[in-house]
Amino acid sequence: MTVRAVLAAAALLLVQPAGAVDVTVTAAPVTRFKGVEPDQKVDGLIFRGGLTLQSADDTFGGLSSVTQTGSEQRIAFVSDRGNFVSGRLAYDEADRLFGFIGVTIEPMRNSSGQVLPRQYARDAEGMDTIWRDGAAAAVRVSFEHLTRVADFAIVDGRPGGAAREVAIPQWLTDLRTNESLESICIAPPASSIAGSTLLLTEEALDEDGNHRGWLLGVNDKGPIGYRNSPIVNPTDCAFLPNGDLLVLERGVSLFAFVMNLRLVPAAEVRPGRLMEGQLLLSAQGGEIDNMESLMVHRTPGGEMRILIGSDNNFNDWQRNLLLEFALPE
Repeated sequence: MTVRAVLAAAALLLVQPAGAVDVTVTAAPVTRFKGVEPDQKVDGLIFRGGLTLQSADDTFGGLSSVTQTGSEQRIAFVSDRGNFVSGRLAYDEADRLFGFIGVTIEPMRNSSGQVLPRQYARDAEGMDTIWRDGAAAAVRVSFEHLTRVADFAIVDGRPGGAAREVAIPQWLTDLRTNESLESICIAPPASSIAGSTLLLTEEALDEDGNHRGWLLGVNDKGPIGYRNSPIVNPTDCAFLPNGDLLVLERGVSLFAFVMNLRLVPAAEVRPGRLMEGQLLLSAQGGEIDNMESLMVHRTPGGEMRILIGSDNNFNDWQRNLLLEFALPE
């Protein structure tokens, strides 16, 4: 190992907490998006506002995926440095998002309960929640580099504890890049494939040039594809309550980030199908950042919202950005 590599590894250890730590996160409102103000239509959605998040703690950042982990707006992100970032979304009386509060950061652990030993094993990119009897029981996380899927228990709205490995196809396990298993989401009760876990790859393409995927169901199990688009790749997914699928796409064009959000009808989300979504939202440049997180949830006022977040890669020139949208009635 070179001196530079040793120093890089040491730097990573310095930003890896040994146990759960409380972190203060400040938020600034986002009041315009693509020329519109909150509650106005933008493309196929309604813009509800957003936030940019900051913290003096250098373990905060790299937010790769987000999921709801309990009542009272409890959520958690996974970080691409192998941390769970848990807290609550705060809303005002007008049902407007204004903060991310009660934040804790805790390192992810392997099946022996030990902190993941090296960055190669820490690159968590996707996450969704396993619900049992209406309660958030665990999160299911997908990893790149050391490609795998694992479940972690939820306690008091915070995921953690020892990993429980989930079996995936060998072709996925054999992928050893940072462009492998990017997206994971679990079909809701209304879906015809209820309970099945959808895995979508970023750059593992089939013979026709489309993204390879897999369904980890009991009755709904097998290969599934996602139509490739120029410039962008799928980076997260989330189901709507009716079984329709949302896919977030991210790319770079002319040194600027590009983002698409597509809707795939529920009938297309089946083994053996090639999914092709309808474009709901598109943006690029300064309107967005490196958008990687996607979540569907209900606000305290009862409205179903789509939350899209960015991964700042721990760079000072990027943002931890959250944007919220609603579907038109």
